[in-house]
Formats: sequence, structure tokens, C-alpha cells
Amino acid sequence: MKSIFTFLLLLGTLQTNAEQPNIVLIYMDDMGYGDIGCFGSTKNRTPAIDKMAREGMRFTDFYVTSGVCTPSRASLLTGCYPRRVNMHVDQNDKWVLFPAARKGLNPDEITIAEILKKQGYATACIGKWHLGDQPDFLPTRQGFDSYFGIPYSNDMGRKHIPLPLLRDEKVIEAPIKQAPITRRYTEEAVSFIKANATKPFFLYLPHTSVHLPLFPGKEFAGKSKNGKYGDWIEEVDASTGSILQTLKDLNLDQKTLVIFTSDNGSNGSNGGSNDPLKGSKGTTDEGGMRVPCVMRWPGKIAAGAICDQLASTLDMLPTFAALAGGKVPGDRKIDGHDIRDLLFGKEGAQSPHKAFFYYHTSQLQAVRSGKWKLVLPQSEKFTGWSKKIKESPLQLFDLKTDPGEKNNLAKSNPEVVKRLMTFVKGAQNDLGDGEQVGKGQRPAGWVKEAQLLLLKK
Repeated sequence: MKSIFTFLLLLGTLQTNAEQPNIVLIYMDDMGYGDIGCFGSTKNRTPAIDKMAREGMRFTDFYVTSGVCTPSRASLLTGCYPRRVNMHVDQNDKWVLFPAARKGLNPDEITIAEILKKQGYATACIGKWHLGDQPDFLPTRQGFDSYFGIPYSNDMGRKHIPLPLLRDEKVIEAPIKQAPITRRYTEEAVSFIKANATKPFFLYLPHTSVHLPLFPGKEFAGKSKNGKYGDWIEEVDASTGSILQTLKDLNLDQKTLVIFTSDNGSNGSNGGSNDPLKGSKGTTDEGGMRVPCVMRWPGKIAAGAICDQLASTLDMLPTFAALAGGKVPGDRKIDGHDIRDLLFGKEGAQSPHKAFFYYHTSQLQAVRSGKWKLVLPQSEKFTGWSKKIKESPLQLFDLKTDPGEKNNLAKSNPEVVKRLMTFVKGAQNDLGDGEQVGKGQRPAGWVKEAQLLLLKK
């Protein structure tokens, strides 16, 4: 009797696994909306990603929740706005976490990796983390079986703070040589896929590329028409091609959802482009928070499809949970939505977001609903970039016809302004705004003392 029960249990597990897709999420660092061929780049050669787009879906109105790294990544993994999980600023009100930060993503938050792990997935994070470098906050404490990468941005190494490379929770090199890092990430990713080919897996690959300073590998250095910036993007394209080829070689192609996107826009220098959008990294302009996104899953996502509905990295957690047969946490508010209807091209499918909010550190600066974006007056000084924002009027843009945010239509559309202001008031009450605390905010994680990650001899 026991052997029959065991057999039935195993059979059920195999059937469940057969229905669960593998998920590969490739996350660029500071890559702009116009930096890959399928989104208009004529400078950077990206044949692998362009082929992904031909075989899958391009999301033209896809958003992150911040113009910089830490808050954007917190939203991706938790499905929540940065202010909800209090990851919109560090302990010094700077916009991102720095080495030996006392603050990090609260271990009590539930991440994509934890949801998928509960559904039987193998999970790995390979690349840049930037949600806390203390042991309590590392990927292995947030649902990932393994971690290989740099715990924060690649410009944070100094003589007294050598840039560390971690395996799980141990520093294995410091300082590291950055030029080989994309190749090493790719090798780790391919090895993880091969090791877990017979069961569902989640691979989160947040590249160090193309954050400044630029370190393309020697095989790609000097090969592009766009300097080191183009070299590094082309190297990541080749990396993406290697991952896709590995999936094909292992007959996992039609069992795997692959997503390629970025954590925020380009800073607009050193070869980066957010065209045709206004603004750059660090802003709540479209160029700071609207990013390129390609999703591919042969047999499930129609080839050559384009989705112009508003979607966001907030939606990854609920969508992945649904695909894996899991559930979104019911004991807390999640801001993202299940976007399978958009992904699978259901006729008449609309964005599930009634409103999407643009925050700059602690301040709510804009809201989008449908095609309309309402930009609120801004005159304060923020410590995120120590940049004084010039006082500006209330602005309303039709993003369908004016993605460059050039024509202010506020005066001619008072009813639209009024409607969007109701969303603003709701967000201020729920998520907070400036010094106003939101009723729906949850605490970040904290440690009493923080230590630098150093190589132990």
C-alpha cells in the first residue's frame, strides 16, 4: 500500500512538473529603451535578442518602479512598490544601498524565488543583487538555492573597499577583474540550466552590464560601432544567445519562458539611448522608468507579437506564481497583477493596472492611467542624486501620441486631471508621499551592525 501511495505521489509530482515552465529572467543594469535592435537601436548589434522578439512578444509600455537599481530590484522580486517595502531609500536617505549598509530587503518579505521554490523549483541568482550585502539580506536568505555575483553596483569598489565576488554567502575574490564577468555569469547560468534540466527551474540573471564603469570582455572589446557601451551590450546579446541555444540543445525550448529587460533607463551618456523617450536614469520621465522588454515562450507566446498595454516588473511575481501553480501571498498587499492574458494574447486583453505610480525616492511625482500621464508639480531638493528639481507646473501627457512628453494637455483636459488626481490621493494614503507615511507601508530589514564584505585569508 505504501509503495502504491509513493508511486501515485511521484506521478502527481511529475505531472505537475511537466506543466510548470522553467523561467529565465535576464535583467540588464542601466540599459536604455533604445539600446537594442528590436527597440530601434542602429548602433548596437543584438541579433539574439532581436530573434527573441521575432519569436516572442515585445512589450512597448513596460515599466520598472524606479529610475535606479535598489528600489527597482526590490519591486521586481516582491511585486510591490519600493515605498511599500521601504526600499525606496537607504538608511541615509540615498537612493541605493552602499557597501556595509545596515538596511536591506526584509527577510519577512516573500520573493519570487520563495514562491517558486515552494512549488518545487530549483532557484539561482547569478549577477548583481543590490538588496543588501549583509548575510540576512543575501539571495540565499531570500529563496535562492545558490548565488554567484557582485552584491552591489560595479562602481562601488575602492582601495579600502575592494569589489567582492560572492558564491552563496562567501567572498571568493576581492577585488575582482571585471572584464570577464559577463562570460563567468554566462558559464554559471549554462551550468545551472544543465544541472536542473529534468525539473522546473528559475534562473534570475541580473547582469552587471552596462552600469558604469564599462568592462566588456576582451573578445568583444573594440568590436561594436558604439564604443565600450556597445561592446558590452553585444556581449550580453551573445550571452543571451548562449542561454537560448542551451535550452534548445536540452529540448527545454518550449518548456521555458525567457524574459529580457532592464532595471531602469540609460543615463544617456557613453553611448546609451532612451529614444524616443524623454529623460534618463534617475528621473521619473519615461526614459528613466519605461524599459525595453521581450518575452519568449515558443508554443505559448505568439511569434512577432507586440503588446502596447501597460505592464511592469511588479507583475512578474503574480504571473510567475500563477504559471507555477502557486499563489500570491494572501497576508499582505501585492501591487502587481497576473498578466497571462497579455502574455498569451487573449483577445481584448487590457492592462490590469488602473493606475501606475512614478516615485522619485520618497516623493510621488507622476501617475499613469491608460494613455494619460499626470506629472505633479516638483520643487523640492532630493538627496538621491543631490539634484535640485526646478519648479514645474502640473503637466498632462498623452503617451500614445507623445512618448517624448512634449505637449502639456492639462488645461484642455480638466476632467482627466481630476480623475488622475483621485489615484494620486489614494497612493499618498496607501504608499505615502514625502514625509507622509503610507498606511500600507511595511518595514525594511535592519541589522544592528554591518561589516564590509572582505576576502578572508
